[in-house]
Amino acid sequence: MKNQSTRDHIDWVTVTLYSLLVLLGWCNIFSSSFPEGEFSFFDLSQFFTKQFVNILLAIPLIIIVLSLDSKVYEKFSVVFYIITLFLLAGLFVFGKTVNGQTNWYAIGGFSLQPAEFAKVGCALALSKFLSDVQVNLRDSARQFQAFGIILLPIILIAPHDPGSALIFTMLILVMYREGLPSWYLWTGFIAIIIFVLCLLFDPIYIIAAAAIIIILTYYRSRIANRNILASASAFVIIVLFTFSVNYVFNDVFQQHHRDRFNILLGKEVDLRGIGYNINQSKIAIGSGGWFGKGFLEGTQTKGGFVPEQHSDYIFTTIGEEWGFLGSLLVIGLFVGLMFRILYLAERQKTKFSRVYGYCVVSILFIHFFVNIAMVLGLFPTIGVPLPMISYGGSSLWGFSILIFIFVKMDANKVNEW
Repeated sequence: MKNQSTRDHIDWVTVTLYSLLVLLGWCNIFSSSFPEGEFSFFDLSQFFTKQFVNILLAIPLIIIVLSLDSKVYEKFSVVFYIITLFLLAGLFVFGKTVNGQTNWYAIGGFSLQPAEFAKVGCALALSKFLSDVQVNLRDSARQFQAFGIILLPIILIAPHDPGSALIFTMLILVMYREGLPSWYLWTGFIAIIIFVLCLLFDPIYIIAAAAIIIILTYYRSRIANRNILASASAFVIIVLFTFSVNYVFNDVFQQHHRDRFNILLGKEVDLRGIGYNINQSKIAIGSGGWFGKGFLEGTQTKGGFVPEQHSDYIFTTIGEEWGFLGSLLVIGLFVGLMFRILYLAERQKTKFSRVYGYCVVSILFIHFFVNIAMVLGLFPTIGVPLPMISYGGSSLWGFSILIFIFVKMDANKVNEW
């Protein structure tokens, strides 16, 4: 009776949106990797064939996720999290290097990227921690514990794949929704602005501007008994951070990271080197016009001008062959999926399910935003796939598990009273 109730209450809107994105992803992978001359759908050397196999393998994964009792995910959330941490740590010893990054385990003819599954483990662990009735994020000790849950996978992933590590930082929005003081968000936002400004201007100008703003803010708010020590401390932190930018950029970032920032900020123009991908991406998307050139008719796509067009740059195929309206359709499906999950999250009867729903949306959003901003030249190229659209088994399976765990939780909420 309980299983029947679960099936009856599956949110088919979420399932349909997910399925449409997977289908559209495969169609664009087919187009971007379509070979000239004769070919076979059963040729496993073709990206579209391998992605079709990945989709087939995702089906039993989804069935298993939906078959388990939703309480299993809460009860064993810490176990899942620890397992993914061990998988990430194992890359330092057993990892396979692909394109200069040691992100993979080679298993027979398949490669597995544990960072994709670590997002699920981290989301479950964070949801479990924040759903504890004794956790109050106004308490600094609890804040450090929550940040620690997010920071551990970042530390293990960042040396191999800074782009994937960036994804985990978005979970701070979930913490904010659950009571984290807003100054954390403002601090992070200001730090990003200062970092970029320091790459464009002399740090002395940034420090002078910060001093003026802090002085004006202090005098304006001293009626509220603003402590001068707090303002002075903020200024010292800004000065230290400002002077650290140069060290981080030149001594911590690798050369290709520096090149990508310089291209993005217009400090370098290298259309044949590091700026080639972004330039060709813009050409491909712009050439699609309003209605696109048609399926399998993209000249940039067929000519192979955009590298990694089947994976990280898959949106360029959509832009060229489907045009502005087709791109808007894909964006609309993503926005619809995220808002649907948010709507369902607000209806959950347990805090664990609700917080996990926020985690799912946060992870989907940062992938969606960064990938599309990246191919439009608004963000540095960091190798973040477009969920359900980009080629890759680990990415597809990871997002399938992430989303359908929440689908299971939502379907089972009728039994959670």
